[in-house]
Amino acid sequence: MSRCNARFNYQAARFLTSAPTLAKCPPDAGAEVAFAGRSNAGKSSAINALTRQKALARTSKTPGRTQLINFFGLGEDSDHRLVDLPGYGYAKVPEQVKLEWQRHLSDYLRRRGSLRGLVLVMDVRHPLSEFDQTLLGWADEADMPVHILLTKADKLKSGAAKNALQQVRSRLREWEDLVSIQLFSALKKQGIEEVHARLDEWLLEAPAPADD
Repeated sequence: MSRCNARFNYQAARFLTSAPTLAKCPPDAGAEVAFAGRSNAGKSSAINALTRQKALARTSKTPGRTQLINFFGLGEDSDHRLVDLPGYGYAKVPEQVKLEWQRHLSDYLRRRGSLRGLVLVMDVRHPLSEFDQTLLGWADEADMPVHILLTKADKLKSGAAKNALQQVRSRLREWEDLVSIQLFSALKKQGIEEVHARLDEWLLEAPAPADD
Protein backbone atom coordinates (compact mmCIF):
# COMPACT_ATOMS: atom_id res chain seq x y z
CA MET A 1 0.00 0.00 0.00
CA SER A 2 1.32 3.43 -0.89
CA ARG A 3 2.44 5.66 1.99
CA CYS A 4 2.85 8.77 -0.15
CA ASN A 5 0.34 10.72 1.93
CA ALA A 6 2.02 9.89 5.24
CA ARG A 7 3.75 12.62 7.20
CA PHE A 8 6.49 12.32 9.77
CA ASN A 9 6.31 14.10 13.10
CA TYR A 10 9.40 16.28 12.67
CA GLN A 11 8.76 17.95 16.01
CA ALA A 12 9.52 14.59 17.66
CA ALA A 13 13.04 14.45 16.17
CA ARG A 14 15.66 13.41 18.72
CA PHE A 15 19.44 13.22 18.77
CA LEU A 16 20.84 9.75 18.05
CA THR A 17 24.62 10.02 17.75
CA SER A 18 27.57 11.91 16.27
CA ALA A 19 30.25 10.44 14.01
CA PRO A 20 33.61 11.88 12.93
CA THR A 21 33.82 9.75 9.77
CA LEU A 22 31.67 7.61 7.48
CA ALA A 23 33.05 4.46 9.14
CA LYS A 24 31.71 5.61 12.52
CA CYS A 25 28.18 6.35 11.26
CA PRO A 26 25.16 4.32 12.43
CA PRO A 27 24.22 1.19 10.43
CA ASP A 28 23.54 2.04 6.78
CA ALA A 29 19.87 1.00 6.82
CA GLY A 30 16.51 2.72 6.58
CA ALA A 31 16.36 6.18 5.00
CA GLU A 32 17.92 9.52 5.81
CA VAL A 33 18.11 13.05 4.44
CA ALA A 34 21.25 15.13 5.01
CA PHE A 35 21.59 18.88 5.48
CA ALA A 36 24.75 20.56 4.23
CA GLY A 37 25.88 24.14 3.83
CA ARG A 38 28.45 26.82 4.36
CA SER A 39 29.13 27.35 8.04
CA ASN A 40 27.35 30.71 8.26
CA ALA A 41 24.41 29.90 5.98
CA GLY A 42 21.93 29.11 8.77
CA LYS A 43 21.88 25.32 8.51
CA SER A 44 21.41 24.61 12.22
CA SER A 45 18.73 27.30 12.48
CA ALA A 46 16.91 25.71 9.52
CA ILE A 47 16.95 22.27 11.14
CA ASN A 48 15.68 23.73 14.43
CA ALA A 49 12.89 25.58 12.60
CA LEU A 50 11.85 22.47 10.66
CA THR A 51 11.65 20.42 13.87
CA ARG A 52 10.19 23.30 15.90
CA GLN A 53 12.93 22.80 18.48
CA LYS A 54 15.20 25.54 19.74
CA ALA A 55 18.39 23.55 20.18
CA LEU A 56 18.16 20.20 18.37
CA ALA A 57 20.97 21.27 16.05
CA ARG A 58 23.59 23.40 17.74
CA THR A 59 23.86 26.98 16.60
CA SER A 60 27.00 28.95 17.22
CA LYS A 61 28.39 32.41 16.58
CA THR A 62 31.65 30.66 15.72
CA PRO A 63 31.18 29.24 12.19
CA GLY A 64 32.55 25.76 11.63
CA ARG A 65 32.38 24.62 15.25
CA THR A 66 30.32 21.55 14.27
CA GLN A 67 32.88 19.11 12.87
CA LEU A 68 30.89 15.88 13.29
CA ILE A 69 28.13 14.16 11.31
CA ASN A 70 25.09 14.39 13.61
CA PHE A 71 22.16 11.99 13.31
CA PHE A 72 18.59 12.65 14.49
CA GLY A 73 15.85 10.02 14.60
CA LEU A 74 12.25 10.97 13.90
CA GLY A 75 10.58 10.22 17.22
CA GLU A 76 11.11 6.63 18.35
CA ASP A 77 11.89 5.71 14.75
CA SER A 78 15.62 5.45 14.13
CA ASP A 79 15.04 3.97 10.66
CA HIS A 80 14.19 7.43 9.34
CA ARG A 81 16.74 10.11 10.10
CA LEU A 82 17.79 13.69 9.52
CA VAL A 83 21.53 14.23 9.29
CA ASP A 84 23.42 17.45 10.05
CA LEU A 85 26.69 17.44 8.09
CA PRO A 86 29.71 19.54 9.13
CA GLY A 87 29.62 23.15 7.98
CA TYR A 88 32.23 24.02 5.39
CA GLY A 89 34.15 26.78 3.73
CA TYR A 90 34.03 29.67 6.19
CA ALA A 91 35.54 28.40 9.39
CA LYS A 92 38.87 29.81 10.52
CA VAL A 93 40.54 26.43 10.77
CA PRO A 94 43.73 25.01 9.22
CA GLU A 95 43.52 24.14 5.53
CA GLN A 96 44.29 20.50 6.34
CA VAL A 97 41.20 20.32 8.54
CA LYS A 98 39.05 21.80 5.76
CA LEU A 99 40.35 19.23 3.30
CA GLU A 100 39.60 16.45 5.78
CA TRP A 101 36.02 17.71 6.20
CA GLN A 102 35.59 17.76 2.44
CA ARG A 103 36.86 14.20 2.11
CA HIS A 104 34.38 12.94 4.72
CA LEU A 105 31.52 14.84 3.08
CA SER A 106 32.41 13.38 -0.30
CA ASP A 107 32.64 9.85 1.13
CA TYR A 108 29.28 10.24 2.83
CA LEU A 109 27.47 11.50 -0.29
CA ARG A 110 28.95 8.87 -2.57
CA ARG A 111 28.85 5.81 -0.33
CA ARG A 112 25.96 6.13 2.12
CA GLY A 113 23.30 3.74 0.78
CA SER A 114 20.46 4.97 3.03
CA LEU A 115 20.86 8.59 1.88
CA ARG A 116 17.78 9.61 -0.14
CA GLY A 117 18.41 13.30 -0.69
CA LEU A 118 20.45 16.34 0.26
CA VAL A 119 19.16 19.66 1.55
CA LEU A 120 21.75 22.29 0.61
CA VAL A 121 21.49 25.47 2.67
CA MET A 122 22.68 28.77 1.18
CA ASP A 123 22.37 32.35 2.41
CA VAL A 124 20.06 33.99 -0.15
CA ARG A 125 22.44 36.97 -0.24
CA HIS A 126 25.52 34.83 -1.01
CA PRO A 127 24.41 31.74 -2.96
CA LEU A 128 26.45 29.25 -4.96
CA SER A 129 29.82 29.65 -3.29
CA GLU A 130 32.72 27.58 -4.56
CA PHE A 131 32.00 24.97 -1.90
CA ASP A 132 28.28 24.89 -2.79
CA GLN A 133 29.20 24.16 -6.39
CA THR A 134 31.69 21.48 -5.35
CA LEU A 135 29.01 19.79 -3.28
CA LEU A 136 26.55 19.98 -6.18
CA GLY A 137 29.19 18.30 -8.31
CA TRP A 138 29.51 15.45 -5.80
CA ALA A 139 25.72 15.08 -5.70
CA ASP A 140 25.60 14.99 -9.49
CA GLU A 141 28.23 12.23 -9.58
CA ALA A 142 26.21 10.26 -7.03
CA ASP A 143 22.90 10.97 -8.85
CA MET A 144 21.64 12.36 -5.53
CA PRO A 145 18.63 14.73 -5.59
CA VAL A 146 19.23 18.12 -3.97
CA HIS A 147 16.74 20.60 -2.49
CA ILE A 148 18.27 24.06 -2.02
CA LEU A 149 17.10 26.33 0.77
CA LEU A 150 17.88 29.99 0.16
CA THR A 151 17.88 30.95 3.83
CA LYS A 152 17.57 34.30 5.60
CA ALA A 153 14.99 35.38 3.03
CA ASP A 154 13.67 37.81 5.65
CA LYS A 155 16.87 39.84 5.19
CA LEU A 156 15.71 40.91 1.71
CA LYS A 157 12.57 42.61 0.47
CA SER A 158 10.12 40.27 -1.24
CA GLY A 159 11.01 41.38 -4.77
CA ALA A 160 14.75 41.08 -4.17
CA ALA A 161 14.35 37.61 -2.62
CA LYS A 162 12.29 36.38 -5.58
CA ASN A 163 14.86 37.82 -7.97
CA ALA A 164 17.66 35.98 -6.14
CA LEU A 165 15.64 32.75 -6.36
CA GLN A 166 15.20 33.19 -10.10
CA GLN A 167 18.89 33.90 -10.61
CA VAL A 168 19.93 30.72 -8.79
CA ARG A 169 17.40 28.69 -10.80
CA SER A 170 18.81 30.14 -13.99
CA ARG A 171 22.40 29.30 -13.04
CA LEU A 172 21.43 25.71 -12.17
CA ARG A 173 19.24 25.07 -15.21
CA GLU A 174 21.53 22.25 -16.39
CA TRP A 175 20.75 20.41 -13.13
CA GLU A 176 17.01 21.08 -13.05
CA ASP A 177 16.20 17.36 -13.20
CA LEU A 178 18.18 16.83 -9.98
CA VAL A 179 17.83 20.13 -8.11
CA SER A 180 14.84 22.02 -6.66
CA ILE A 181 15.05 25.43 -4.95
CA GLN A 182 12.97 27.52 -2.55
CA LEU A 183 13.17 30.58 -0.31
CA PHE A 184 13.35 29.92 3.44
CA SER A 185 13.41 31.92 6.65
CA ALA A 186 13.92 30.25 10.01
CA LEU A 187 13.08 33.53 11.75
CA LYS A 188 9.75 34.02 9.96
CA LYS A 189 9.02 30.28 9.65
CA GLN A 190 8.77 30.76 5.89
CA GLY A 191 8.86 27.69 3.65
CA ILE A 192 8.63 25.02 6.36
CA GLU A 193 5.69 23.10 4.85
CA GLU A 194 7.39 22.97 1.47
CA VAL A 195 10.50 21.44 3.04
CA HIS A 196 8.43 18.94 5.03
CA ALA A 197 6.75 17.80 1.81
CA ARG A 198 10.11 17.18 0.17
CA LEU A 199 11.46 15.34 3.23
CA ASP A 200 8.34 13.15 3.32
CA GLU A 201 8.79 12.33 -0.35
CA TRP A 202 12.40 11.27 0.10
CA LEU A 203 12.09 9.45 3.42
CA LEU A 204 9.17 7.35 2.18
CA GLU A 205 10.91 6.50 -1.07
CA ALA A 206 11.72 2.83 -1.59
CA PRO A 207 15.45 2.11 -1.79
CA ALA A 208 16.91 1.56 -5.22
CA PRO A 209 17.53 -2.11 -6.07
CA ALA A 210 21.10 -3.26 -5.51
CA ASP A 211 23.27 -3.82 -8.55
CA ASP A 212 23.92 -7.44 -9.49
